[in-house]
Amino acid sequence: MKNISFTPLGDGAIVIDFGEGIGLEKNELILEWQYAIEANPFPGFIEAVPAYTTLTIFYDPVSVGTDFPYETVKNALQNLPIKNQQTARKAKIVEIPVCYEEPFALDLAFVAEQNGLTKHEVIQLHSDNVYHVYFLGFAPGFPFLGGMNEKLSTPRRSSPRLKIPGGAVGIAGGQTGIYPLTSPGGWQIIGRTPLQLFDVNANPPTLILPGDQIRFVPISKEDYAAWEEKS
Repeated sequence: MKNISFTPLGDGAIVIDFGEGIGLEKNELILEWQYAIEANPFPGFIEAVPAYTTLTIFYDPVSVGTDFPYETVKNALQNLPIKNQQTARKAKIVEIPVCYEEPFALDLAFVAEQNGLTKHEVIQLHSDNVYHVYFLGFAPGFPFLGGMNEKLSTPRRSSPRLKIPGGAVGIAGGQTGIYPLTSPGGWQIIGRTPLQLFDVNANPPTLILPGDQIRFVPISKEDYAAWEEKS
């Protein structure tokens, strides 16, 4: 457990910190811990939430059943079988159709101008890569992705929009992501997908899960409209 530390978060959670730095190897380790905990839940376990460098374990201190729930949970975590837990859920490659045309590409021209590119070059660079899903956050089903071409890096909007439609694909700094639900946001919007990323009635409710890979596939406005009609 070198470079791994445990810290209480209130009276119902514990944060496992895997050290500084973001990378695929660290993310794989964090997900291995998540899968191991979910496969071997301790009394009172609620959920495990991964992030770039941490895994937060939420639990019900009463259901843990001891006078010192934090120490009990910490001991249980330290004695988990961690190796080869990724087989608990096979990661998948998800193709995300995206229309990069108006009226969906609100900030495509800005991203292109900011980086000395044409709109076509932005679309090509954005859709050429395969992205790794590090974790979900900000909103239900919002994927934080790694792997965007540095040539597309663009600052967030100086003034966030009050309403970003669900399905909007955006760029913020060196990251790209997809808004699963309508919400405020400050990312530069370069397109929109007709796919529904979050459905509370589905199991699991999110189309994309940590550890998955994403490929963006450009589609026309006609394709977008046809996709919506099928849905």
